[in-house]
Amino acid sequence: MEAVRYKTPDELKTLVKQNKKAFLLLLKNLKTVKPGTLDSHFHALHEEAFNTFDCLDCANCCQNISPIVKESDIDEMARALNSKPALLIDRYLHIDDERDYVFNLAPCPFLRSDRRCSIYGHHPKACREYPHTNRRKMHQILQLTLKNCEICPVVYAIVSKLCQVYNKQIH
Repeated sequence: MEAVRYKTPDELKTLVKQNKKAFLLLLKNLKTVKPGTLDSHFHALHEEAFNTFDCLDCANCCQNISPIVKESDIDEMARALNSKPALLIDRYLHIDDERDYVFNLAPCPFLRSDRRCSIYGHHPKACREYPHTNRRKMHQILQLTLKNCEICPVVYAIVSKLCQVYNKQIH
């Protein structure tokens, strides 16, 4: 895989739209791959991509989407901020349509101007795990992975490479 380069969400959305047929075919093809094999492919491409990409050059995720924030995350974040969980919820969070806590606004209220997290080490689990391309059971989140192509240059690069491997239709 060539070095992953930063792209804005607008650029990524355009690329995803241009490659929609290839990505949909990839989804169909990946459903036939054994889960362990699929995980291995994703994990290898994840490692390769993150050897050439620094998230601090990007922060698209922190600027454009809100993670799910679990109760345990709220407690940890509140401790880091020397605050009470209820105050943290009142100030920064709301419950979305799926009944999960999410940040009120994007960008993330803890994202500093240097693209670093002011509560790093205490940030939500979903942030720590993003872009989820090195998790087990990737077959369970293929739709989410395609959606993440519109935000994360690494996910776009991984999916593009998988298209080359599985259906050879990406440009």
